[in-house]
Amino acid sequence: MIAFLGLGRMGAPMARRLVEAGHEVTVWNRTPRTVEGAAVAASPAEAVAGSDLVVTVLRDPAAVMRVLADAAPGLRAGAVVVEMSTIGPAAVAELRDRLPAQVGLVDAPVLGGVGPARDGTLTVLAGGRSEDLARCREVLGVFGTVREAGGPGAGAALKLAVMSALVPAQVLLAETVAYGEAIGVQAGTLLDVLGGTPLGALAERVRPAVQGRPGERRYGLDLAAKDLALAAHPLQTLAAAAADRLGGAVSAGLGDADLTAVFGHVAAGRRTGVRKIDPASVPATNGLYSHAARSGNLLFVSGQVALDHDGKVVGEGDMTRQAELVMEYLARVLADQGCTFDDVTHIRTFVTDMSLLPEYAAVRRRYITGAPPASTTVEVSRLFRPGLLIEVEVTAVVPAVS
Repeated sequence: MIAFLGLGRMGAPMARRLVEAGHEVTVWNRTPRTVEGAAVAASPAEAVAGSDLVVTVLRDPAAVMRVLADAAPGLRAGAVVVEMSTIGPAAVAELRDRLPAQVGLVDAPVLGGVGPARDGTLTVLAGGRSEDLARCREVLGVFGTVREAGGPGAGAALKLAVMSALVPAQVLLAETVAYGEAIGVQAGTLLDVLGGTPLGALAERVRPAVQGRPGERRYGLDLAAKDLALAAHPLQTLAAAAADRLGGAVSAGLGDADLTAVFGHVAAGRRTGVRKIDPASVPATNGLYSHAARSGNLLFVSGQVALDHDGKVVGEGDMTRQAELVMEYLARVLADQGCTFDDVTHIRTFVTDMSLLPEYAAVRRRYITGAPPASTTVEVSRLFRPGLLIEVEVTAVVPAVS
């Protein structure tokens, strides 16, 4: 019996293939979903109870650790966990330490998108002890071609190494297309010529995005950014630059799009030189402005106020509470671009009552602990929402990536 944990874009068609191959499968997903022919469990522990193999296809290391911790009470001695998410070798080693010694572990991330997952043509990069690999080799073959990479963590390491080439290559093409257009080279002509080079297959894959015809999400831009973050290493200078470019695209709201959306993002930056930034870590704007705008290494952060995610005023009549929330929002927007308050060059504050300034100053000193930036403070009769006492905006210089 096989337990399958995680029924996202990749997990659902992979679980379906196991059912079609005649395996007895029990599935679980955080948001309840079903797979025809599979039993559905109410919890990870219920899903893995009595299973010989436990397959996980989850978003990131944190999700894998959390779900398998929940599953632990149901894991039986002798079971093998087949971890097929992209989490990196360090997380695989941590997972091995957390699992009971009598439970085997194989790391087997995949190459390929939703179509190959549905068709059974993925490339599976498997690492683990030989006895554990032997027990899951047939099942892994249901998903596609299996490449056994070596011992524990080898599959996870190989996946990051491969993505460290493939993802930056797409970012490079996006920048090359934008550069070509800037110097008068038509994008179609450039792709035609690249089609006759070793980059030909990739040039054809991205052609629809270059022509403004976004395709289905095969490899999410947010997942590509996550994978490059996992692959961070001093040797990875090109990958680090690509990760920074993808981070900007995620901040611009493109995380749910396919990786090829980076072409439109880079093209927009070429036209205006300005990136609009709206991190998910702060409440969304009303659509009439962006939380920040970046031009080169200059970052301009819009005035932040004490509104929650539902647009309601927080801490009405309480300057300390509102100032704390405003400074926290500013910190999150800055962090999204790799900044801290140490990188702020100017801070501008609007208050409705100057007599409350000492309360704001006490909060501000907790966040700005070094030499203070240039500053302007203005008293206004009111802010745009009744109950708001303070609004603060900042300008910062984004540090260069070393």
